[in-house]
Amino acid sequence: MRRVAWIAVAICTLVASMPATMAQSEPVWQVEPVTVVTTKGLYTFSAEIADAPELRARGLMYRTYLDDDKAMLFDFKTVGPVTMWMKNTFIPLDMLFVDADGRIINIARWTTPHSLDVVASSGDALAVLEVNGGTADRIRARPGDRVIHRIFGNE
Repeated sequence: MRRVAWIAVAICTLVASMPATMAQSEPVWQVEPVTVVTTKGLYTFSAEIADAPELRARGLMYRTYLDDDKAMLFDFKTVGPVTMWMKNTFIPLDMLFVDADGRIINIARWTTPHSLDVVASSGDALAVLEVNGGTADRIRARPGDRVIHRIFGNE
């Protein structure tokens, strides 16, 4: 009986000492600056980089707030048609679809939270920059504007 009690205490101690990141499977995000160049000016965002399948799958799901100077950059690693959705996403977003040269090819404005509707690039994209809904209008982002980041080789 003592042995069972000792094992139970050892297991409880081990679980209690686990780092929070092991107990919860929260992704580890790398944060880097991303700049959008528009006719109105340069706008730099502190962007979490979704450059692995598990990070791209999680995206901004379950977030209830995004600061105006924050963003998420989805790096798909290869160029091609890109589709997104808003499943489990609580805040409206603007999605800027970006080609391999860092040019915006199209923008989906004010996407609907929780929607399963497909939001697609209008051409071949390498990345998607997600920002708060209304940001694209606020900074006057348009197709053809540039996004500066290392993945486009233009920094």
